[in-house]
Amino acid sequence: MSAGLFTYVLRWDTGFAPNPYFGICTLATCKSGIRKSAEPGDWVAGIGSTQNQLEGRLVYAMLVEEKLSFDEYWSDPRFAEKIPNLAGSREQRCGDNIYHQTPRGEWVQKVSLHSNSDCSPNHYHMNRDTRVPSVLVSKSFAYYGATAIPIPEEFRDWEGQDYFASVRDYRRHFPDDLHIEFTSWLDSLADIGKAGEPLHHPNLTRPQRARSQCGTDRR
Repeated sequence: MSAGLFTYVLRWDTGFAPNPYFGICTLATCKSGIRKSAEPGDWVAGIGSTQNQLEGRLVYAMLVEEKLSFDEYWSDPRFAEKIPNLAGSREQRCGDNIYHQTPRGEWVQKVSLHSNSDCSPNHYHMNRDTRVPSVLVSKSFAYYGATAIPIPEEFRDWEGQDYFASVRDYRRHFPDDLHIEFTSWLDSLADIGKAGEPLHHPNLTRPQRARSQCGTDRR
């Protein structure tokens, strides 16, 4: 069997999860099942949704090269640019490097797109995200965003079944021959990098004063 494969339907594409910025694709929030199960050498692919009129298209794919804990991700200087600043550029606003633990083991949530509108911690997101405190990291990825590319028809009608249609959570089991050929296709895309912009703009509708306070928040 070739590398493992995880696919899911990406309904919200803001540049936060996945985060394709600064030359590295990371999945650090949401999709806890994938972040728990995927290991280096596996592929993760986000498929477009019907509601976004991107059904049957590849939004992004990443070859997992590292799997880090939240604390490792937070403290690693390679990922300092992914610590969010809501008063900064789009890339900075979408930062997904948002969790670390205190010496007592309590979780801290950096002000981010997963915070409340008043900049306070959002415990719903925090509890869901930290349930699996793992970050998937890749420099070998293809991110198309709003310009998602069609998945070749040969993969979408495999012995009469579309394995890339919508699923409730994620899919990781495929016929062996489909698995091998599809991951081979993803291998051919692995050096594309960021080739498009996210479909959705980050939610920055909070009052300007609060936004400014969020933006000046530090570690």
